Amino acid sequence: MFTGEQLKKTKFEKIESILFALTAGGIVSVLIYNLFHFDQLNGYDGLAHHQYVQSFVNMYWPGLQAEPSASYTYEFFSPPLPYLFPATLNEICKIYLQSENIYEYCRIFYSFNNIILQSILFIFTLFLYMKIIKRLTGSSKMLNLSVLLILGIFTANYRTISMLRGETYILFLNSFLLYRMLILFQKSFKYEKIDVILCGITIGLLALSRQWAFLLFPAYFLIYFLIKNYEEKKFYFKFLFYIFSIGFFISSWFYFGLFFEYGTFTAFNKDPVPFNFSNQPLSFYLPYGDEVSMVFTKPIRPYFSNQFLPILYADLWGDYWGYFTFTAQALDLGRNQLLIGDYLARVTIISLFPTFLLLLGFKTNFKNLKLKVKSYQSYFISYLILSILVSFFGYLWFLISYPEQSGDTNKATYIIHLFHLLGLSAVYYLEKIKLTNVKIYYFWIFALSAVFVHNYKAMTSHFPMLDNLSEIVFYFS
Repeated sequence: MFTGEQLKKTKFEKIESILFALTAGGIVSVLIYNLFHFDQLNGYDGLAHHQYVQSFVNMYWPGLQAEPSASYTYEFFSPPLPYLFPATLNEICKIYLQSENIYEYCRIFYSFNNIILQSILFIFTLFLYMKIIKRLTGSSKMLNLSVLLILGIFTANYRTISMLRGETYILFLNSFLLYRMLILFQKSFKYEKIDVILCGITIGLLALSRQWAFLLFPAYFLIYFLIKNYEEKKFYFKFLFYIFSIGFFISSWFYFGLFFEYGTFTAFNKDPVPFNFSNQPLSFYLPYGDEVSMVFTKPIRPYFSNQFLPILYADLWGDYWGYFTFTAQALDLGRNQLLIGDYLARVTIISLFPTFLLLLGFKTNFKNLKLKVKSYQSYFISYLILSILVSFFGYLWFLISYPEQSGDTNKATYIIHLFHLLGLSAVYYLEKIKLTNVKIYYFWIFALSAVFVHNYKAMTSHFPMLDNLSEIVFYFS
């Protein structure tokens, strides 16, 4: 016989299972819809990224580079890993496709398949997050609803996945590295050769994905200073030396190439200015004026121009710059453009709920840094907190060093890994709440579910069905 409390628990578990299936289905449906309704040419600096793909062989095949890489694309400074797959498909396509529009058709072909690959990487990223939470909490359940509702709810996820960029690779590779590092923490830093090889290769691939990945590395070195046990400290130092040596060996060739060609390891398509807080106006740091309220009334450009946190918030939950939902670059093509500002305003309002949860999780987990005796969970959460801080202030340093009057370099996509770190911290917090106050846990679950449903349209592209796609897919099938 079941008691009333057991029946109630079973009922909630069934509801949770249903919500998991619905949320997972919702995420997959968004990915599939965007696959057929977004041309990667419409993404941030889309033309430059496609020029990178078209010129990939000339840029990297030994003996073929006759001109500086900057002459091929102004994204020359971007590491090559995210372009390898589409460039390979492009070369195969040009061999087998017979058409007068071969370059355009091949572009659509590799873009379509590149979105498929990045969507798969995102799904595996969520799966690895679930494995992390399972190991952190000691749960017997593999499928975790809070992972989907917190880490799958960021609108910027789906814009990032649909674009030809490296940030999706950072999310996937970092989720794998986090999982392997958690295992290391659990083993009291006693590593094996496989740990060194896997983590070293992952670090190298992260460095070849996008420069934002370097913001993930310093916190691993800071963890060293939190370790009190001498033997553990020694093991960890050796481990860091080995894995970052492998990472350096795998990725350094690209950065040395930039140095020899442009005189700096951090070449960029804009010239930096000496770091000074006065590089940005006061409104960048402390938003003020009537436009601040437009975060919740009309969160699209050009409103609250170059205001750091308002733009970042509006772009995380909505589409401030207008490349996906609000199609500023193609108002004649985008759907519901006259009403989209009002809808995105509701999105930014209702997204205050998950934002509050992210900040609450960060605040609660911050105490892990102060614990004198740390468990493997404490070391892992300490890494999340430190990496969040490094990523936030590192990104702020970048925006101050490369000031833009419009704030054009301030995009949630660029720093999407920061929000995933915050999300993981919030998931851990919520899972702990589940053990102490199940009512509060389910309040957040239902609230997040409501936000996911409301924000669903903001996650989908408002561009029309891609032209010629069915013809190209049919040809290659």
